[in-house]
Amino acid sequence: MTNEDRDDAARRRAFAQMLQARRKQTGMSLSEVARAAGIAKSNLSRLESGEGNPSLETLWALSGALNVSVSDLIDQPGGQARLVRRGEASDLRADAADYGVTLLSRCPAGATRDLYRVAFQPGARKVSAPHATARVEHIVLLSGRARVGPVGAEEDLLPGDYLTFPAAREHVYEALEPDTEALVVIESG
Repeated sequence: MTNEDRDDAARRRAFAQMLQARRKQTGMSLSEVARAAGIAKSNLSRLESGEGNPSLETLWALSGALNVSVSDLIDQPGGQARLVRRGEASDLRADAADYGVTLLSRCPAGATRDLYRVAFQPGARKVSAPHATARVEHIVLLSGRARVGPVGAEEDLLPGDYLTFPAAREHVYEALEPDTEALVVIESG
């Protein structure tokens, strides 16, 4: 079994545990959730046992049946800093179209997010002081190359990479190529 296969199996198990926990919180049986979601009970049972990968449509149907957001079903516990390289994330695929989504981060209850497009050039590093009111920074590199993250724990990013880190630490933004651009989200609350 490859590392990718082990990672995929671990994601399926985590999803299965989350799905089962959400269903039990509602007090609904497998049959009730399957009926409300419009899916076969056997398919729901397979998902709760860690077999199979739900399509995006199945996730939307389950979220409606359980009265939760899709991100409630797929969110994974976060750590201090988290890097998702383009292509390494687990995309949720649609059945009927060549369409996929990757949940990079969900907004916690009571939080607000400000969205910024950042353009920066090689030269001096931008060292940001810890933010007093912000909890987390999220960055998706759009173009170029950059070194970003908490001082002493910076990551080199390529287009499509996602990095999140605590905003309460001094952090760096450094362009490694001309015309580097990023999408930056600052979460407060």
